[in-house]
Amino acid sequence: MSHPAPVAATFTVDPRVDPAECQSMAEVRQGVDALDRALVALLAERQRYMDAAARIKPDRDAVFDQTRIDDVVAKVLVAAEAHNLSPDIAEPVWRLLIDRCIAHEFATYDRTRP
Repeated sequence: MSHPAPVAATFTVDPRVDPAECQSMAEVRQGVDALDRALVALLAERQRYMDAAARIKPDRDAVFDQTRIDDVVAKVLVAAEAHNLSPDIAEPVWRLLIDRCIAHEFATYDRTRP
């Protein structure tokens, strides 16, 4: 079975001042706003994977998978540590993201199945 070539990311992060070099709140806010726009693009791509999951999963019972949730959170915490992201930020953000993505997947599953 052949796999399609990876698709390049469809987001960019606007130019911004490095946080350590910021001299004003305007620079801080410009950096945060630039990152927020990039995060939105990434979250939209993640949502499209949830749409694909809803299309691929054989039945509605497969949408919620606690083992997969635990695996995703564990991987995020490892990545967070590697990037010096506080686990107090990473874990609750991803748990909420996962919760909302599951709700989206259920809605997509229900909307697209007879």
